[in-house]
Amino acid sequence: MRIVITDCDHDAIAEETAVAAAHGIALKLFQCRTEDEVIAAAAGADAILVQYAPITARVLDALPQLRAIGRYGVGVDTVDVAAATARGVAVCNVPDYGTEDVSDHAIALALSLVRGVTELDRRTRAGTYALSGVKPLHRISALTFGVVGVGRIGAATARKAAALGFAVVGHDPRTEASGGGVTLVGLDELLATADVVSLHVPLDERTRHLIDDDALQRMKPGAMLVNTCRGGVVDTAALVRALGDGRIKSAALDVFEEEPLPPTSALLQLPSVVVTPHTAWYSEESEAELKRRTIENVVEFCAGRAPRDLLNPEVSK
Repeated sequence: MRIVITDCDHDAIAEETAVAAAHGIALKLFQCRTEDEVIAAAAGADAILVQYAPITARVLDALPQLRAIGRYGVGVDTVDVAAATARGVAVCNVPDYGTEDVSDHAIALALSLVRGVTELDRRTRAGTYALSGVKPLHRISALTFGVVGVGRIGAATARKAAALGFAVVGHDPRTEASGGGVTLVGLDELLATADVVSLHVPLDERTRHLIDDDALQRMKPGAMLVNTCRGGVVDTAALVRALGDGRIKSAALDVFEEEPLPPTSALLQLPSVVVTPHTAWYSEESEAELKRRTIENVVEFCAGRAPRDLLNPEVSK
């Protein structure tokens, strides 16, 4: 069996190499960015592991031997799952490796906004030893925390927010969502009542630019926005406008419509914005688990066994 890692920005591939060696699998790492680079690198491969490289219908047509795709992460928006399914190619992700880590990061970002931590740090370093620039601040028990998307990560974030003393409400674009123990309300009600809005939805047709000019206009005056899911869920230009004219107080973002975030981004010119470089998923433990399970999923499928995480189980019938 031959497995190709199309792209990976981790420091090493020790976990993948160990799994491959244990099963006598040939493994090779590339850093593909385009369809053509993926096609060239993965020619003859039984399975590929992908982080950001595009896996389109054209790519799949050029790789007729391919049997399985493993995605490093939860989301699969860079993979044409429908095209893979039509061609009998399994698509696997790792939906729960970073639940605690991403929810921890979302809470950390929310608290940095609620308590003005980052702005106070900047001002103190600049010689302003005062509360100016962050008032008003309110105690957590006086605030409502709104979670948009109540899957694994959203539910974990809601649980942690409630433990801190926030009143918590949730909304999920999926009509089948149960709420994960969170009181569900309509999106309009959540936006109108939440002091903190934390986003935890996948990026798809329903959620692209879910937070646009209209949604930002409906948010509670002085509200704060946290995004640790996908950059495309937020209309960046609309967010810049809303922050610039004071419709919302602040935002903390780990993900962006364009990554890496360009140094010319208007977001970086706004002191009311806290940014981190798409690192909410990371801990030493989550990284090791992600890498091991990504390759284990495709190995299991190619061996004729049911992988732990298979997005399109119809391909195994």
